[in-house]
Amino acid sequence: MDLVEAEAEEQPPDEDGDEEGYVEADPAGRFIRLEGVEVAWSQSRIDDSVMGSSKKMKQLNTEIQLLKTLKHKNIEKMFASWVDEEKKTVNIITELFTSGSLTQYRRKHKKVNMKAMKRWAIQILTGLEYLHSQKPAIIHRDLKCDNIFINGNHGKVKIGDFGLATFMQQQKKSIKGTLEFMAPELLTGHYNELVDIYSFGMCMLEMVTCEYPYSECQGMAHIFKKIDEGKKPAAFYKIKDAEVRSFIENCLAPVENRMSATELLKSSFLQDDDLISVSLVKNMSEDGQQPVSCMLRKGEFLLTGNVDVASHVDLWLRFPDPSGCFKSVEFPFNLTEDTSLSVAVEMVEQFGLTQDSRPIIAQLIDAFLVILIPEWTPCVAIRQVVSEGANGLTIEKR
Repeated sequence: MDLVEAEAEEQPPDEDGDEEGYVEADPAGRFIRLEGVEVAWSQSRIDDSVMGSSKKMKQLNTEIQLLKTLKHKNIEKMFASWVDEEKKTVNIITELFTSGSLTQYRRKHKKVNMKAMKRWAIQILTGLEYLHSQKPAIIHRDLKCDNIFINGNHGKVKIGDFGLATFMQQQKKSIKGTLEFMAPELLTGHYNELVDIYSFGMCMLEMVTCEYPYSECQGMAHIFKKIDEGKKPAAFYKIKDAEVRSFIENCLAPVENRMSATELLKSSFLQDDDLISVSLVKNMSEDGQQPVSCMLRKGEFLLTGNVDVASHVDLWLRFPDPSGCFKSVEFPFNLTEDTSLSVAVEMVEQFGLTQDSRPIIAQLIDAFLVILIPEWTPCVAIRQVVSEGANGLTIEKR
């Protein structure tokens, strides 16, 4: 919001509560009571130039009322607000989140898997899609991990701290926000809601790397220069997963090429990880000399192999190791002695993989065997196997 300067931070946030009525404030003005709901109280100081202008005060009140109308599962709830003209402050009562912001959460929990971060990304984009769909669109303009709150127990995230939210207006807009998360066009004063997508990309970068964007820079002038020249933070080049880098790069693209929240939600990167895709199926030759083979993929895991006429199975698996590099291992599979789960457990132990890797490896092995040996009985649930090719098969096992 153009008209106020942030003075006090919200307390760390929590789960959804039903919207209850505001009851009372204590005489000291430090605590409030809402029936059945834990809340946070933030104050923002109103600039003297605003206090002295009835037009600007009216605009301030209008914008506060707008924020109170926002109703979305991924937007922080505002329960009450008022302007204290004597103290020159805007008071806002919001829901409380016990797990704090995404920044606080990532500092505390260093090992968060990509699947969890994708769920966060979907929720943040869903919230942005809602804001940007308003008439006129609402732009946050200061989206960062410090302003995105999480309930760690349920993995629910919400966009908050709308102190800088504003209507899209035709008039020239002032520059507000956090420099490290600012889109280059925001610095010119001519922009649209896609500045929030750029900021979201920086949030993803911080979530993935646990590094604050441009932390390598010496001072604000250096950061400003890098942004103005379109140079990405050093942390971006530390991301080893090509798919993650590509997704973030789409968010940080020049405004004319930048995708909207709706478009990003449809990207393959955010689609269901339970999907196993088959990109190659080769039938056995008539003379039985060439074995039948296929290739399957689930997320970053790739399995290929073949089965010969004597039902001898050879498999080759590529997987991400804990260091972020990819390893490949070739191994035989004994149809009478091995199970997909026993092999997966052995590989997790041998290569120091996360426990999340075990069901993925087992599902890939079982899906491979179900395709090439129809009578095979899988020992883990195979949710869905689909072909990437135009003429391939679609198999569902549950």
